[in-house]
Amino acid sequence: MFKHGPKAVIGLVGAIGAGKSTAARAFAARGGFVIDADALGHEALRQPQCVETLVSRWGERVRAADGTLDRRAIARIVFADPNERNALEAVVFPFITARARDLIFSAQSDPAVAFVVLDAAVLLEAGWGELVDWLVYIDAPRELRLERLKARSGWSDADLTAREAAQWPADRKKARADVSIENSGASQALERQVDSALARFGFAVES
Repeated sequence: MFKHGPKAVIGLVGAIGAGKSTAARAFAARGGFVIDADALGHEALRQPQCVETLVSRWGERVRAADGTLDRRAIARIVFADPNERNALEAVVFPFITARARDLIFSAQSDPAVAFVVLDAAVLLEAGWGELVDWLVYIDAPRELRLERLKARSGWSDADLTAREAAQWPADRKKARADVSIENSGASQALERQVDSALARFGFAVES
């Protein structure tokens, strides 16, 4: 038995652009049920109450033409001012927490699930550490991470720096992790490290 029942919950954190989503897919291929906290955050921003609360705070500049929230506009606000980021988190984190708990508990009775993975960049900052049994940190050199982020989202070095400043330092997260995985090489290398992590956590891994 683990914190929430018979299925363990593995928390996935990491450096921005290190490839948490890629690692999450590797865990999923090995029987893991992945909860994507970023997707839950997007879901939170679609809730009418959330929309009205944030528009009330920041005005119509954060509302898109279709009435939904403009996440890019919100990002420009919150990554420029920690107080505004805290205000956003106060709105979305309770929703994410509740949804993640629901998904964790529903997975406990699913025979197709070997374990649960909570993929959450701000897992520790948000206080979600109590939801997981183990913590895995995904890492990669900053130069490689920036290259990936430029290709994927057009980020600049300043964009990455601003977002890194909004999270705990890497060393602090690594110190909390049970396992660190380096995702800077071939996919086979990543998969071997995922297998090694699962073996360390007591899961049988096929050779």
